[in-house]
Amino acid sequence: MTAATRPSIAEKFIYLRDRAQCALIPFITAGDPDLKTTAAALQILDQRGADIIELGVPYSDPLADGPVIQAAATRALANGTKLEAVLAMMHEVVPRIKAPIVLFTYYNPILNRGIDQFLQEIKAAGASGLVVPDLPLEESDTLLKPAEKYGIEVILLVAPTSSPERIKAIAAQSQGFIYLVSTTGVTGMRSQVQGKVREMLLQLRQVTDKPIGVGFGISQPDQAKQMMEWGADGAIVGSAFVKRLNEGSTVEGLRSIGEFCQSLKAAITPEG
Repeated sequence: MTAATRPSIAEKFIYLRDRAQCALIPFITAGDPDLKTTAAALQILDQRGADIIELGVPYSDPLADGPVIQAAATRALANGTKLEAVLAMMHEVVPRIKAPIVLFTYYNPILNRGIDQFLQEIKAAGASGLVVPDLPLEESDTLLKPAEKYGIEVILLVAPTSSPERIKAIAAQSQGFIYLVSTTGVTGMRSQVQGKVREMLLQLRQVTDKPIGVGFGISQPDQAKQMMEWGADGAIVGSAFVKRLNEGSTVEGLRSIGEFCQSLKAAITPEG
């Protein structure tokens, strides 16, 4: 599938809303355990129900990531995974994938490369969107405005600690969808998703009609279903996929994430 025929992130959410569906957004770390496995994983997730796929670029100081994803980034970096290799892999694989790809990376590597050059390169590799967890709202225009030129949707994060004024400002600026962080702290699997999420979903609905994806802590199909019932447009699942991909052999890990992906999508797809 070419970039011209693959839907944008915003278009994907419109398609799903029209069918009363919630988006499933799995996350994996590029290069963990190696890029060949990452390429296979992207295709399996795409085939087994992923609507959008978030691909983490390994970084040496991942402040927003919990222990599972930090360990994945450490392994990927130890294997020599660099942005150039991730983009080369994407050039090969993304044309075979229907789901839009969102790259997850930190702000410093983007600045070091040059914002325009970075955006141009990820667009050429097939990326549709970008999540930069340490991008301050006050500096977001430096990335958002150039990104529009390249057709990259920059997704901003809303945290449980965000003030009403800040929530409104983030909602106005975010492209593609709004990433609602379900808990204060880093990513990771949790047995219960905080009840404050429901309150924040209602709060966001009062200021925007943009899609809202909930992440940080969703690790089970029933949690994803709860997010849908509370009004979320997307369920973002990271650590649970990363953990499964690294259990057993590569073949077993790939089979595990495929089955898990299918079970999550089934939980957030209305019958009939």
